[in-house]
Order: sequence, then C-alpha cells, then structure tokens
Amino acid sequence: MIEVIPAIDLIDGKCVRLAQGDYSRKTVYSENPVEVAKRFAAAGIRRLHLVDLDGAKAQHIVNHRVLYDIARQTPLCIDFGGGLKTDNDLRIAFENGAAMVTGGSIAVKEAETFTRWITAHGPEKILLGADTRDRKIAVNGWTETADLELIPFIRFYHDRGIRQVVCTDISRDGMLQGPALSLYRQLLEHFPGLYVIASGGVASTADILALQEAGVPAVITGKALYEGKINLKELTRISGTGQ
Repeated sequence: MIEVIPAIDLIDGKCVRLAQGDYSRKTVYSENPVEVAKRFAAAGIRRLHLVDLDGAKAQHIVNHRVLYDIARQTPLCIDFGGGLKTDNDLRIAFENGAAMVTGGSIAVKEAETFTRWITAHGPEKILLGADTRDRKIAVNGWTETADLELIPFIRFYHDRGIRQVVCTDISRDGMLQGPALSLYRQLLEHFPGLYVIASGGVASTADILALQEAGVPAVITGKALYEGKINLKELTRISGTGQ
C-alpha cells in the first residue's frame, strides 16, 4: 500500500497552503494547526509532513513552537522541513519533537554540511528535499531555481546514503491538477528501492491510486484534503492506517 502523508504548512503559526509556492497566493485553512494534527491522528494517520514556510523564507527555523505543541499533543511521526540551514536549526528541530527532517536548500548550498548530517544522524532521520520546476532544483522556499538537474542532484545524495526523497513538482503544487506521474516513474527507474515521496497536484483518491499503481511508495497531500476533495477516512483506508 502507498503511504499517505498529510501536510501542514505554517505561516504565522497558521495552517496554510500556497499555489505553486507563491507566498502571495496563500490560503489560510486553520488558525490552529495543532487541532488539525489532532484530527489526523484521531483518524489513524501516523506521519505528518510539517513545513515551516516562514523558516524557508527567513532561512532559519521559525515555527518550532508549533512543532513542539504537535509533537507533545499527538503521537504523529513528524517530518519537519523549512529553514534548516545550520546545526543549531537541526538541534532545535529535533529538540522540539521532529522524528526526521527534510533538507532542501541546505543540500544545494551546503553539501558538506548536509552530508555530515546524513552521516551523523542516519538516513532514517535525514531526508532529501528535491523540489523541482522543469526538472531543475528550486531553493529558499521555491523563490529561486538553482542550476542543478534533478536526477544528478538526487544521485549525488543517494550515493551518500539518502534513502528517502520528498520530490515536489512546484508547477503542480496547490493546483489540484493531478500529480506528475511521469516524473515519479522516471525517479523510480533511476533509483530502484529509493523511498520516493510524491508531492504536488494530488486532487483525488484516484490520483493517489494512480501513484500507487506506478509504484510510488508514498505521497503527501494537503489542499485536496483541506478542501474536502479527499475524505480523511478514505485516505486512511487506502494507506491501511484507518481505525
């Protein structure tokens, strides 16, 4: 079964979603992300993708208090990302309850540091964020595109021990137009056994099932869940975590 991972994106401590990573195209879905996380946990969800969008923009962790509150008040396994640039940011994330972290910009701009994190903490705690626009890597909250091709970027870190990759197709994120199936098939062809976590564009349970059929191990969903296009009970049934 495919693992379905709800996302909570944070701006000003609120649960939001952006369209195509554009901070000016923001929708606030809840003033209380802790309560949102509690609903996920009550439905049987086991893992949460928590993104500090303020941190991604500021280039240092910002919403660690929300991380702390969700970790303290739910049993969710939290994958935290956004604004992780230094050893101190990493320490703050783990001390506030992150079970694992996703590094994107740091992996692009500070390869030595990110490789050291993989070695020190292990691939079960350090995930690679490969956010892409037209097969190029994007950084700093998707406000910049680096001159790096997606496949070589992932290969570099796969060779250094990375075993989980969160790959977001920015052009589809928040647009509810379906996931980039060809992109994920390509990744699985290049990296058999890699735990590819698809993100961006999921609009229905049919999209999730299509990713499962393509062999994708996991998928992140956000907007479709918040707007009722995906039923939480159905989501947990697909992922085999329903209560």
